[in-house]
Amino acid sequence: MRAVEITSPGGPEVLRLAEHPTPVAGAGELLIRVAASGINRPDVLQRKGRYAPPPGTSELPGLEVAGVVESGDAEAMAAAGIQVGDRVCALLAGGGYAEYCVAPVAQCLPVPQGLSDVEAASLPETYFTVWSNVFQRGALQPGETLLVQGGSSGIGVTAIQLARAWGANVIITAGSDAKCDNCLALGAQHAINYKTQDFVAEVMRITEGRGVDVILDMVAGDYVAREVECLAEDGRLVIIAVQGGVKSQFDASLVLRRRLTVTGSTLRPRSVAFKGAIARALRENVWPWLESGKVRPVIFRQFAAEQAVQSHALMESSEHTGKIVLTWQA
Repeated sequence: MRAVEITSPGGPEVLRLAEHPTPVAGAGELLIRVAASGINRPDVLQRKGRYAPPPGTSELPGLEVAGVVESGDAEAMAAAGIQVGDRVCALLAGGGYAEYCVAPVAQCLPVPQGLSDVEAASLPETYFTVWSNVFQRGALQPGETLLVQGGSSGIGVTAIQLARAWGANVIITAGSDAKCDNCLALGAQHAINYKTQDFVAEVMRITEGRGVDVILDMVAGDYVAREVECLAEDGRLVIIAVQGGVKSQFDASLVLRRRLTVTGSTLRPRSVAFKGAIARALRENVWPWLESGKVRPVIFRQFAAEQAVQSHALMESSEHTGKIVLTWQA
């Protein structure tokens, strides 16, 4: 099969399309003929040599795909109601930049009715991440207010739509007025340009001094101290990436007085059982929203597999709103 490999740690130019052995599905797994592969920030970190795949996982990048089931563990597939020939999308720990990949049956979901393969490939990584961090770990409730740092990212556009569908209020930050407008069009009620505005002051103005209930943070670093300042009583800060650095100092007395929770998680190394539970929750709660059009994938651009270098260059430019996807032609 053809696959996009990382020849050495470095910039986008180290990606190369090459021949690799087609993987074989093991116990509890199925083999997918990939139609499209989602591009995510962790792929960029892996390419740079800063995010190694978990032990026993494919060295190829790629955390989400959509395609057709070719074969697999018959018993596990039957239990999940999946058959050969079904269109599925899947969350992976690696190996998605390829014409074929294996995935745990528990981490596979049917392609929502009405969605293309490109749209379906953009779902797993961001939807699993947002559901587990905003709704499970962050415990966002209808009527509460969510602040999303980086609202124009793949995670951001997903968090906006899911939170609004859930009945929550949404404030986002983004790096340009155009991106802010894009997020408002997706349902965010307020958008803050972090390059020209102080997000703490703006959040407190918008909430009339109350603060927000949940913050989804992909920055960390010196953002944490500022985020603690704009959390409401019993507020929850959920950190899912550290693009701004791993060191943070904040006023711990605010945590005590306001009964705040500072937490975080990574998804990739978690167990199949954990990810399978998220998949079931998504199937029950979110897939109906996708099929009804209440929420929708936001695709910024798609590239042929031969253009993987350009896809990563675009990801690193941060000029996009929504998801970037690779496509595989038979």
